[in-house]
Amino acid sequence: MMLCKLVTVMGKASSVNINARRLLKVVAQPTLSVTITEIRKFLRERNIEFKTGYTCLVAKCPVCCPGQGQSSKDQKPMYVNMTTGSFVCYCNVFKGSWHNLQDVLSVSSRKGFKANIPLNNEQQAEVTEIQDAKELWKSTLPVENCDNVVVENLKKTFNIQNLSNDVLKKYKVRIKENQLLVFPWYHHGNKLQGLKVLTIEKDQNGKNTFVDRSVPKLYYSGLFGWHLIGKDVTYVVLTSSEADAMAVSQSTRVPALALPRGISVLPQEVLPLLEQFEKILLWFGNDIRSWEASKQFAKKLNPKRCFFIRPKDGHPSPLEALNQGLNLSSIMKQAQPVSHKSIVSFRSLREEVFGELSHAEQVAGIKWKRYPLLNKLLKGHRRGELTVFTGPTGSGKTTFISEYSVDLCTQGVNTLWGSFEIPTIRLAKVMLTQFAKMNLEKQLDQFDQWADKFESLPLYFMTFHGQQSMKTVLDAMSHAVYVHDIEHVIIDNLQFMVGLSDRASSMDRFSQYDNVIAAFRRFVTTNNCHVTVVIHPRKEKDQEELQTASIFGTAKAAQEADNIIILQDKRLTSARGKKYIQVAKNRFDGDLGIMPLYFNKETLCMSSYPVKTSKQKVIKDIDLKGEDIQSSKKKPDGKENKPNLNILDDDDDDDDSDDDE
Repeated sequence: MMLCKLVTVMGKASSVNINARRLLKVVAQPTLSVTITEIRKFLRERNIEFKTGYTCLVAKCPVCCPGQGQSSKDQKPMYVNMTTGSFVCYCNVFKGSWHNLQDVLSVSSRKGFKANIPLNNEQQAEVTEIQDAKELWKSTLPVENCDNVVVENLKKTFNIQNLSNDVLKKYKVRIKENQLLVFPWYHHGNKLQGLKVLTIEKDQNGKNTFVDRSVPKLYYSGLFGWHLIGKDVTYVVLTSSEADAMAVSQSTRVPALALPRGISVLPQEVLPLLEQFEKILLWFGNDIRSWEASKQFAKKLNPKRCFFIRPKDGHPSPLEALNQGLNLSSIMKQAQPVSHKSIVSFRSLREEVFGELSHAEQVAGIKWKRYPLLNKLLKGHRRGELTVFTGPTGSGKTTFISEYSVDLCTQGVNTLWGSFEIPTIRLAKVMLTQFAKMNLEKQLDQFDQWADKFESLPLYFMTFHGQQSMKTVLDAMSHAVYVHDIEHVIIDNLQFMVGLSDRASSMDRFSQYDNVIAAFRRFVTTNNCHVTVVIHPRKEKDQEELQTASIFGTAKAAQEADNIIILQDKRLTSARGKKYIQVAKNRFDGDLGIMPLYFNKETLCMSSYPVKTSKQKVIKDIDLKGEDIQSSKKKPDGKENKPNLNILDDDDDDDDSDDDE
């Protein structure tokens, strides 16, 4: 099994599908189930000495280590990740998967053989992009060599006027073309491993927005500020932006590093750089999403050495604290360690409870931009929840859930797709069309523009197709959560995970369904990740609407789910029938209701509202069965009825075009 990152979705040809095979670029090796015990055993069998770190086993590199008679101080270490088995040497040249390491160490143990790993396509691309970053770096100017007026104008433009020129020089910030700020990423040996370029662009409303571009695009093996870290430094502050790191350093003189992807993901490639620190303070900001990222990253870094700046109004991000004239050292002294994962008291929860009360909108989750009515019902998309989605065959479940996930992904929600029913390339093509909101088959000249934007989304795919075992899928999901910090997993659909378990022969089908649902529930809780599972319904009469009891299997799916979403399709029973989303369960606050869908065959979007024409009319007071209802307000006689629901109805029914999955 492989996890894939979308890079190219459609080829430039008269037929898009001709080059569909060039759709994906693999960014993760096959996920092998390896335990720390197996890794230790293998290294001992090869007589390789190692010590256990916080996230990695540290051993002498079989390639970079010096010859006989040289000082042990000059020996270069190799870092083996204790969770995935992936490894990297001190020089960041010798690296690969656990499978690669096994092969290399087995060969190198033979006399006359030298350990070596040929670069695969992804590593070759990384080397090329790092070289591009070095060329770009040569075209920039150090801050101290630029005109002071230009520097001050840029600082004002990017709202970092309170950062001194000395701290910019200290962190080797450079300027390009008098309008771009360039931040370097360094690795062991102070080798340049990449750049982040910050600029300002106009958005659709004509407002200035900060836009950053990373070189390389997909590979992050360096940290901003690493060149300032000495070998004896054991305490560091991790921030989500370069400006925050410089604010900490300027105000407190404490070493501070910035993560290359901010709170989006903590790349496993940078974990070896953080091995030397005995204490890591995570200071990302005072919003709920930053707080969730802090807890997620602490698991990966080893909670024993992590401390948090808890989200409070008086604990803004470091740069904001500097701009507000707050004492950053005083805020850092209030950092708290991670609590025991199984035992807590209200005293330890008090600040989190207050945070949820004071940030109610953020606690509700990420809002959908394409489905505003869904925000009124579900309030938002939250981590740590299980959503069950069902609907009739051919009603467009995959089409809807695809756009539903694209909406969240464009807002920075790291997403993993598992489509067992539809080939990954076809799914990616649909998602790109929905993302661009145009038929790219008819506008191939627009492909590169939209493909480049789509490529930057935190979107990954499992390359499964057809029936898969539960263990295989869960292993892939766990791997993705660790490596890519996945926040949202979509499984389409559950039926393809039933029947291949080791005990399938001795278990009835319903018991297998219950086991899979229970496994997803555990996964959601353990990894604080949202899982959306598509489940086909039972066979119902066409004229009857689906209910929670219509979900195939036992009642366990409905019981375990935090949210139940049903795609109702009344086109099957009425010439003027519509499709709509019904929220049948909402554990967050209990609000239930329906959301009309309007399908656009050109863009494959279900969020497209039809344009009003003289033929359209507004139909008021329609309940779930299409019967008239009255206002929810009480009548003069004191009786209370259901609330009004106003939806647009198109006489031509163009929005009800067939959109099979």
